[in-house]
Amino acid sequence: MKKEISFEKGQFITPNEITIPYIEGDGIGSEITTVMRKVVDNAIEKSYNGEKYIQWQELLAGKKAFEQTGSFLPKDTIELLKKYRIGIKGPLETPIGGGIRSLNVALRQVLDLYVCLRPIRYFEGVSSPVKNPEKVKMTIFRENTEDIYAGIEYMIGTPEAIRVRDFFINEMGVSSIRFPKTSSFGLKPVSKEGSERLIKAAINYAINNNLPSVTLVHKGNIMKYTEGAFKKWGYDLVENEFSEKCFTMRQYGEIKNYSGESVAQTMLEKAKSEGKTIIKDVITDAFLQETLLRPKEYSVVATMNLNGDYISDQLAAMVGGIGISPGANINYSEGYAIFEATHGTAPTIVGLGKANPCSLILSATMMLEHIGWQEASNCIIVALETLLKEGKVTSDLYDQNLQTKLLSTSEFGDELIKLI
Repeated sequence: MKKEISFEKGQFITPNEITIPYIEGDGIGSEITTVMRKVVDNAIEKSYNGEKYIQWQELLAGKKAFEQTGSFLPKDTIELLKKYRIGIKGPLETPIGGGIRSLNVALRQVLDLYVCLRPIRYFEGVSSPVKNPEKVKMTIFRENTEDIYAGIEYMIGTPEAIRVRDFFINEMGVSSIRFPKTSSFGLKPVSKEGSERLIKAAINYAINNNLPSVTLVHKGNIMKYTEGAFKKWGYDLVENEFSEKCFTMRQYGEIKNYSGESVAQTMLEKAKSEGKTIIKDVITDAFLQETLLRPKEYSVVATMNLNGDYISDQLAAMVGGIGISPGANINYSEGYAIFEATHGTAPTIVGLGKANPCSLILSATMMLEHIGWQEASNCIIVALETLLKEGKVTSDLYDQNLQTKLLSTSEFGDELIKLI
């Protein structure tokens, strides 16, 4: 029986029995991956009475892969991820001293996973550093393959750095390099094609989920031809392809910096009256402030790689930390997707039962929803909401002042399965 998920005309065809590759991950990866698989299996059994089933297939990457194969990212792993299209992974350690710059970045580049999808929401019962964390509910679309993460860098004193320096000074007439003889150099590619496909994915997500707005977050006031172009290309795309369903801030008038409830309210009322989604933009530093002051005004965010890195982690902290923040890396054109824990390998707590499996479990719910198994996804989320509301948490969320009950990693999984 065929167990691969098919992808035709932008839609998944998911058989009842499927193979899902998983990468255990380094550090606490084995602990949280084990719990995640048990929770998912129980939710599928409960939701579909045994009619649907996941056959898990382990793939090697990271430290475990290097120890067994001599490669941090074996070719077989890439080929099987392509074959089965959908995968999930624990945290991977970045090799130090050479080799792959980052395994996570390498996976994104080789499969062209151009969207880093990070939904951020608050769960009742979780301690937060802000007064009203329940107001934070945003989905971040972070461009995943360009920007400074392209890895085009040249170290001070190398022949490459000297050539780059001389080219800019002698050929391009650049005079603003403050200390040219002691500078390293990096290149920040931002393309029209890469920007448009990311923004298009964000807009389609907002429309399909009846969300009120998409915000383009950029630093175009300084980087006018990269981040400024990102904003321009986004507005052009909307006005050329989404004019029937969207209303842009640029059409409203010359508002260069989105800030202020009156403008937001006017736009919201106009968009609602026309049954459209608002497309607006904000300078990055202003946006980071706005998320603290007026988080309810933002629902879907489209931004570039580095901005998205900062933004998603700040928002995660506002709702309790990256321990309960899921993520996915997706190619909406080809149907490839890897769902992942968004935190690190946490080597200091390995084997102590302190790891929080929520990030990976929530990423698994995203995976189930992505392939059309919504009932199983909902089953896990409802159970998790109940467990956290009861104050039953792992050590990273434990707070005696909130009368929480401390659970180990495996105990947390067992309690969640009981609720399922």
